[in-house]
Amino acid sequence: MQRLRVPIVSVLAIPGLLWAAAAGAQQPAPSQQEYVTPPHAAVPVVLPKTPDLDPKALAILKAASAKLAAAHTLSFTATATYESPARTLQPLAYMTRSRVLVQRPDKLQVITEGDGPATEFYYNGKTMMALSPQDDYVAVSDAPPTIDAMLKFAYQTAAITFPFDDVISSDPYAELSPDLKLAFVVGQSHVVGNTVTDIVAIASEMAQAQIWIGAEDKLPRMIHVIYFNEPGNFRHVVEFSDWKLNVDPPAGSFTSARLATAKRIKFASPDAGLAAPASAAPAPAAPAAAPQKK
Repeated sequence: MQRLRVPIVSVLAIPGLLWAAAAGAQQPAPSQQEYVTPPHAAVPVVLPKTPDLDPKALAILKAASAKLAAAHTLSFTATATYESPARTLQPLAYMTRSRVLVQRPDKLQVITEGDGPATEFYYNGKTMMALSPQDDYVAVSDAPPTIDAMLKFAYQTAAITFPFDDVISSDPYAELSPDLKLAFVVGQSHVVGNTVTDIVAIASEMAQAQIWIGAEDKLPRMIHVIYFNEPGNFRHVVEFSDWKLNVDPPAGSFTSARLATAKRIKFASPDAGLAAPASAAPAPAAPAAAPQKK
């Protein structure tokens, strides 16, 4: 759970008090052990001194991971809501909606619209391309030969991240499990995703998350994340819909005809500055790149 860009719920600061008012939410009794506060936390947080991982919660996460990893192709819609501080220091909410198409192990398409310019991202196993249709800019770079390696490369070189990174990795559970400090089953929901979902809460030293996973189909329906180093308990939420697995993608899905005519710029981290206007920044909208305060 090194990145934790995708998963987790609002596990309240005191273990055992998560959603005390939530109807039907059953929580395990806190284990008799010491609790500590992560040194980098900007908000009140306590975590078990040694990992406290409910086997039932881990089984739900592993089943979802296996379902996603076994699919040769995935397509879904990810609607992300993330909060960023206004001039009042209180949160403002921003939204993006991404149509995502994955063909394992080396192809990805992400078409994103939101509270700002639309973006398109394509990866074909050799090259990654980010297009800003409104400004007619495209950034192109050689890329590693797998989706997993490309996601790390895109983040390291251009601060590009998606709120569903872990979901499209080759082994989602492996992305989460090494750093887990807390995991337990909250209960079930009959509301999220118009289906019955199992609700799992997890936390690492960096973040906490709540994940709603289909009880029957094992597909994620919603994820809430709070990062401990962000003051204000700002929430990052992703809702998943329109799931399709193992459906052959249309020809030409992992490129765009506009790439041939758009003005080219280099991939670069936002803090390094871009030659093009800020509105043409190639990175899709994500919690790490919130719009300016208002």
